[in-house]
Amino acid sequence: MYLRIILIRLTGMHLTVISSLDALCRQQACEAMAAANAQAVLVLHDLLENGLVIRRIFTNGALVERTETQLEHGCLSCTIRLDVVPTVERLLERGEEMVIIGLPPGVSSESAIGALRRGLPHSVTVDSAVLACAPDTLEDHLWDKHTLFESGFTPVPEDHRTPGEFLIGELCFNDTALLAEPALVPVDAALRRRGIQLVRELAPHADVVVDPAEIRTGRHDYQEARCRTVPGSVRIPAAVSASPFTTVTHRAGRPLHPERFRDALASLAEGCCWLRGRLWIAAAPRCRIAIQGIGPLVWLENTGPWLADREASAAPDHLDNVDARLDWHPEHGDRCTVIAATGEGLDPAEIAGLLAGCELTDAEMDAGFAALADPFQLDPAPHFAPHSN
Repeated sequence: MYLRIILIRLTGMHLTVISSLDALCRQQACEAMAAANAQAVLVLHDLLENGLVIRRIFTNGALVERTETQLEHGCLSCTIRLDVVPTVERLLERGEEMVIIGLPPGVSSESAIGALRRGLPHSVTVDSAVLACAPDTLEDHLWDKHTLFESGFTPVPEDHRTPGEFLIGELCFNDTALLAEPALVPVDAALRRRGIQLVRELAPHADVVVDPAEIRTGRHDYQEARCRTVPGSVRIPAAVSASPFTTVTHRAGRPLHPERFRDALASLAEGCCWLRGRLWIAAAPRCRIAIQGIGPLVWLENTGPWLADREASAAPDHLDNVDARLDWHPEHGDRCTVIAATGEGLDPAEIAGLLAGCELTDAEMDAGFAALADPFQLDPAPHFAPHSN
């Protein structure tokens, strides 16, 4: 009977994971979440210089544990694997039923939840993955060219992500955006309103809340969240009224001429705070090319063969299959170009015209693809081709 009771308690933990770009937003959100859930245990992890991790555990608003751990490799993934996961495991074994995890700034919910799913011997229920963000600064962060380290958001020099990359990744993966307003400088009401509109356009699947009591627990769907973050994935946002931001989507059923697309890329990305999708480029026709543009940077990535070009014996990847099966063509399979652009004042006709001008003509289709140059060097090996917007 004793063991049976323990097993029931071990499977009863409900977990909320809070990520943020900066410590102030994270702190405000975690304190508000803990105040709204008095029975929850709050755990804050912070990664400092030279691999020092500080862990603080609070119960009923009181600090009950403070621990410093020196990691040999002071990276974000080691912080998750060697500190976050063991801490949750210890709380799980102790029988805690509700835990709020405040991740170190710059650590993504996707990496943390993935590590928890892999590393825990017992299951936990992730109720919510929450991004704490200040809406009045969102647009500036998306257009920041500096890395997270250069901008002071992480002590890890090797972290070359931009603030925009982190925020877009979290907005895609997380089910909730909790708006924070660290009281250091007065908040510009117009920028805050504009930032909220942008959050809703970028993450139409997410709840945007001010009060933690408004968070709807149980909405986190790990598999669906991962599908939203697959390179090349396009999720069409719901219409947002009275917003300066719009999302324009376009598809092309023919391969794109690589050099014409290269010439059109700057115009295509101009004014987009987020550009994403998948490309069928004639110089690498068997390769599914993901395009991602966040703020001033645009890059292309070879994500491997199209589903239609994979060997029958290849192991299926359900994350790729989601878009492919929904968008299957009887002749071309999943091969096509699908692009979504989010920004202010975008012209759908202009974007359609740019892509239409890149499609191969009848004569080019008849001539074949062998003689076409590959300016992005996308085939055959995966290649990262940054392009400044």
